[in-house]
Amino acid sequence: MCLGIPGRVLEIHDDAGLRMATVDFGGVRREVCLSCTPRAEVGTYVIVHVGFAITEVDEAEAERTLDVLP
Repeated sequence: MCLGIPGRVLEIHDDAGLRMATVDFGGVRREVCLSCTPRAEVGTYVIVHVGFAITEVDEAEAERTLDVLP
């Protein structure tokens, strides 16, 4: 079983040829690789698993998920 957490892309930058982002998870910010979500832009919500954004998700779904997490 895997756990993917939604977060909002705050900033995008290049790190040694990898498209990376600072992503906010309800107040916690982490660096995330965007190589699997090439269309993600600042403001986009993504599902993140082990440091990789694996898919995009709409804001309403992201908020519903974040509301039920401790």
